[in-house]
Amino acid sequence: MKTLSVLFLLAITSFLALAQNQPTETATAPGCGSSNTKFDVKTNSSQHPFAKPEPGKALVYFLQDDTYFQSVPRPTTRFGLDADWIGATHSNSYFYFSVDPGEHHICADWQSFVGLNVGHKSAAAQFTAVEGQSYFFLVKNHFSPKENLPAGMKFSPVDSDEAQLLMSKFAFSTSTPKK
Repeated sequence: MKTLSVLFLLAITSFLALAQNQPTETATAPGCGSSNTKFDVKTNSSQHPFAKPEPGKALVYFLQDDTYFQSVPRPTTRFGLDADWIGATHSNSYFYFSVDPGEHHICADWQSFVGLNVGHKSAAAQFTAVEGQSYFFLVKNHFSPKENLPAGMKFSPVDSDEAQLLMSKFAFSTSTPKK
C-alpha cells in the first residue's frame, strides 16, 4: 500500500512539473504588435490631407483626440494592424494607411505616459474592409488630476463627417520606428 501511495504521489508530482513547463502564450489583442516597438512622432499643423483609397484597397484613418487630457506630457499612441505596429500619433493628430479588403484586427496603445493613476491604456477592435471604402477610428484620451480619476482611453469608430471635422483641426502625424 505504501508503494502504491508513493507511486501515485510521484505520478502527480511529475504531471504538475510537466504542466508547468509547457509553453504558454501571453494574452494579447490580435491587432497589437511587439511591446518593444516604439515610434518617433512628428506632427504638422499646416497639413490636413484627406486621401481617397487607391484601386483594390481601403483606407483606415487613426485619430487621437486629447481634448479631455488635462495634463502634460500627453501620451503618444501607437496603432497596430494584424499584429504589427504601423504608426503613431501624439496630441490631437491623425494619420492614414492603405489596407487590403477583408477582416482586420486593430489596436491602440499608449507607448508612453508618465502618470501614477492609469486605467485603460490600450484597446482593440476588428473590422472588415471593403474595397474603395474609408474607415475612421478615434482614440479619445482623458485625464483630469482634479477629479482624481484614472487616465485612460476610449477607442471607437467615428463617422466620416466627424472625422473630417476633427482632421481639419488636428495636425497630420508621421512616425518612424525608433532604433
